[in-house]
Amino acid sequence: MTTLQWAGLLLLAAVAGAVVPFQSAINTNLARGLGHPLWATLASLLVSVLVLLPVILALRLPLPGWALIGRMPLWMWAGGAFGVCFVALAVMLVPRLGASGFVALALAGQVLASMLLDHFGLFGLVEKPLSLPRIFGALLLVAGVVLIQFGDSTGRNLAPTG
Repeated sequence: MTTLQWAGLLLLAAVAGAVVPFQSAINTNLARGLGHPLWATLASLLVSVLVLLPVILALRLPLPGWALIGRMPLWMWAGGAFGVCFVALAVMLVPRLGASGFVALALAGQVLASMLLDHFGLFGLVEKPLSLPRIFGALLLVAGVVLIQFGDSTGRNLAPTG
């Protein structure tokens, strides 16, 4: 892989992360408008389907075979449930934690869970054992989360509201 290709992948990963606070903030407002976070979650996921279907059709992707679908283990379908969990929790927590607090905590959870997935090579991932530098990096991340959520020197952010 060339340096330019690598830089492109890094940029795409950064964009993927950058859309999360926008999605969470917009869905929070959607929940207010629709009257409940779960209605906003459903609306958000329906819009996802409506956006994705034309892309699939434009790319002329073939339908997956039913035989292949029937042979897939049940755990492979859990991604959709995790997506619902993330969107619903974002809608419920962003008003209380703020966008930066929610994203920092979500990112910390993602990194810690990812380290376990990598360490054990779960779900077909390449095994990447825990090491002192990786553990230190995770501890720095957790320290950053604490500073983002509780480091407001005015005291306004020291206790949850609501």
